[in-house]
Amino acid sequence: MNLRQKSTVAEIRARFDQDVERFSNLETGQVAMPDSLLFLELTARAAAAVTPRARAVLDLGCGAGNYTLKILQHLPGLDCTLVDLSQPMLARARERVAAATRGRVETRQCDIRELRWPAASYDLILAAAVLHHLRGEEEWNAVLAAVASWLRPGGSFWIVDKLEASTLAVEQLLQDRYSHHLIQVGGGGAAGAAYRDHVFAYIEKEDSPRPLLWFMRRMEQAGFQDLDILHKNGPFTALGGCKK
Repeated sequence: MNLRQKSTVAEIRARFDQDVERFSNLETGQVAMPDSLLFLELTARAAAAVTPRARAVLDLGCGAGNYTLKILQHLPGLDCTLVDLSQPMLARARERVAAATRGRVETRQCDIRELRWPAASYDLILAAAVLHHLRGEEEWNAVLAAVASWLRPGGSFWIVDKLEASTLAVEQLLQDRYSHHLIQVGGGGAAGAAYRDHVFAYIEKEDSPRPLLWFMRRMEQAGFQDLDILHKNGPFTALGGCKK
């Protein structure tokens, strides 16, 4: 993995500025991800079950707000802080979330690596399809440590993301399955293959995922306990942990 050849923050922001509609449907979720709706529902239900007295949620890389909206179905009235690189994404997320909660809604356009927040500010933190944009190991460690510091004792952190396999053989197997999924949701045939190639191209350019167990070890090092894997399908995983 040559991290120096990956997309810059500005390049990633520019793509998401043009892709708001794809992230704005709570009924379908993000269709490029297998089991997208199941990931949404399991994450929201787990967050509500583990942190039932939550008052405030921070959504890192919120996109158009789907994960916060789903959590509000189970924990109504939360104060919501939405963070994203893309201002068009934030505008859509704010509009949708403000209509769904009586709590305060705040937005921040920011790279999560540069985000600063007072300690113990949140009961729940979400990060859906964002951490794979982190590059070197020091960035992963710094972001996870910051997230742990922003949580109140008893708070929880929930992640949905694309991770890589620990071996090349398994990685190829998972990519083959993902390829089939993308061809199907892209309409099959030549159109489906073109959609698959488009998705694979921006994943190769933008993403720098890590293996699941590698990631979980760094969560533990950052101070998270009681880690649980909610679901895994191909290269996509939902998991979470608590701050004691």
